[in-house]
Amino acid sequence: MLKAFNLAFYFKIIIYKAVMAFNINHLLRPNIEKIVNQKNNISKNEIKISLHKNENSLGSPLKKWYNRYPDDEQNNLKQAIAALKNVTTENVFLANGTNESIEILYKCFCAPEKDNVIICPPTYSQFENFADIYNIEVRKAVLLENFQLDLITLENLVDTHTKIIWLCSPNNPTGNSLNLNDIEFVLNNFNGLVVVDEAYINFSAQKSLTALLKEYDNLIILQTFSIAWGLAGLRLAIALSNPNTITILNKVKNTNTISTVSKETALKAFEEIGQVNDMIKLLVEMRIALADVFKQIPFIIKVHDSDANFILIEVDNASKLTDYLLSVQIAVKNVSHLPNCHNCIRITVGNEKENTDLVDALSNYLEMHY
Repeated sequence: MLKAFNLAFYFKIIIYKAVMAFNINHLLRPNIEKIVNQKNNISKNEIKISLHKNENSLGSPLKKWYNRYPDDEQNNLKQAIAALKNVTTENVFLANGTNESIEILYKCFCAPEKDNVIICPPTYSQFENFADIYNIEVRKAVLLENFQLDLITLENLVDTHTKIIWLCSPNNPTGNSLNLNDIEFVLNNFNGLVVVDEAYINFSAQKSLTALLKEYDNLIILQTFSIAWGLAGLRLAIALSNPNTITILNKVKNTNTISTVSKETALKAFEEIGQVNDMIKLLVEMRIALADVFKQIPFIIKVHDSDANFILIEVDNASKLTDYLLSVQIAVKNVSHLPNCHNCIRITVGNEKENTDLVDALSNYLEMHY
């Protein structure tokens, strides 16, 4: 659990590492240990004739044969990702979208009707959705009004059955990055898993937490190639952590969740990192420009700072504005139901034409109603 702390000495405390060595095995559900300890009866040596997977040995109707199941090791894909992220292949878990990583963490570490997790709303909804599916208690440490962590509430919520603290930085739907010192404080003082979703990290001036993986064995970082890389259709994401945790995830995950097509397409995309960086730069520039326009519109009360590819705005009537935009075929996300997000709308940065059409629609709405 979080060790009791005195905020007066907070900035002194965070420079020290947790005195208790972290052991991932103490978090494992007992029924998962059997799976983790199972040995693979297939040798890792090169196989010339594959007769153990019941595939169609005659091929497929396509010019390129896809009759063989994907290699579950996917070493060449892991090597390419490890090079991009400046980690080792042993730090990389491949997932069919970030949701697969979230679900497998519940499978491995959270016993239904016994364990609990902590989320910090407003945050990514799937943290809570999968907890509901697996019948895991969810405790909520609502973010402060500035959308930073409420460390005191976090401390009070933790008990011996708290397995995971879920964080999102940059946060969805607020767009801000969490204070790095706060995240490190939680890592130092919680003897469970701290999972940080970095889906939008490419758009942030704040660096990824990947540099901390060597320091904190209880840190798991979730990232995706859906957004900055523009590969949402491939459903390729990763979890980054220490090798022991990655080994557990690999043994528990379903087989063949990363298709051969996804792997080949991703490897091709990784050759175009310059183009991706240009897209990220342009999206950030358009985000800044769009925010400046929003600040000039009278019915937009507040434009929140963003480190993501979206902007959270507070308006005088979120439902009315959302309905109007939908009537002109523009979809935005009304998040007014979330804590500290009254009358707030999340708007993704579009391409140049989409942004222009959005601003025109907002101007028309202003003329019609004010």
